[in-house]
Amino acid sequence: MVDPAQMRQHDREFLQPRGTMSHAIETRVTRLLGIRYPIVQGGLARVAFADLAAAVSNAGGLGQISTAGLDGPEALRAEIRRCRSLTDKPFAVNFPIGRNDITPGLEAALEEGVRIIALTAGNPAPFIRRCEQVGAKTLVLTAGPELARKAEAAGADMVATVGYEGGGHIGRSDETTMVMVPRTVAAVRIPVLASGGIATGAGLLAALALGAEGVEMGTRFVASAEAIAHDNYKNALAAAAPGDTMLIKRTLGMPGRVLRSPHAERIVAAEAAGVPREELIAMIAGAANARGTDGGDLADSYVWAGQCVGLIDGVEPAGAIIARMAEEASAGLARLRGMMA
Repeated sequence: MVDPAQMRQHDREFLQPRGTMSHAIETRVTRLLGIRYPIVQGGLARVAFADLAAAVSNAGGLGQISTAGLDGPEALRAEIRRCRSLTDKPFAVNFPIGRNDITPGLEAALEEGVRIIALTAGNPAPFIRRCEQVGAKTLVLTAGPELARKAEAAGADMVATVGYEGGGHIGRSDETTMVMVPRTVAAVRIPVLASGGIATGAGLLAALALGAEGVEMGTRFVASAEAIAHDNYKNALAAAAPGDTMLIKRTLGMPGRVLRSPHAERIVAAEAAGVPREELIAMIAGAANARGTDGGDLADSYVWAGQCVGLIDGVEPAGAIIARMAEEASAGLARLRGMMA
């Protein structure tokens, strides 16, 4: 049984009153990143550029510029400079490892003075070493304790671990966030961010209770005013239920959660029929994703979405999302304190 006095002391370690309407939430993640709330916007390929990153950072979280969807290092430089014109707060650049050599883009980001780098997929070790040379902090997206340990051994400053509920690419184990987070926290000494199924202040508070020191959220920020996504995509997220998502690409060894659509159903049917890998690759090419994210054709495309769509009521400014989450977390903590008094 937890002693209420000990619980209140633990509360003070991460929830510090700063005014009458909001609270700063202090963890190792906020101290490492220099942010007010331990809320990190996901990489969000084709969706997260300067406007969204700046809006999240201005609201006290950590925004990220996605390199997926940008046409080379010079386009990235332009986004970084635009983001810096919109905020004086820290922001990150997100790099997916594997498909293309990220070195030119990474060098551009570091030359532009970005000092928070997020790495997903592939082997992050050589890129972590390069970031260490200039004092940049690194966040590595993982799925579970084994990969988190590898990231820690490679020198990552923090990891995000994404559970089965998450949108986009997830792990292969079908392990839920509720189970994965405490197992990952126990496996590493560096801070852990919880990802997958989180869209509210209650989810943030739950993540902290599980031992995480913050959250990374993707789907909730797609349904934001500043995200560069078609309104059809954003509105579909707000209207969807958890059962309106599904997994594709299991047979390719890289499962990802998307909104249910005729095209997504065709992908799964093709996987079940054992069509050649080359045909599957054509069905999941970036152009198919762009038809939905950019063009708004949600029938003949696939778009990423987590089960937290069931918690999204509408499309809002990113700042409003973060402010409400902080208030909800504060109210939830007060409720729990009352239960334990």
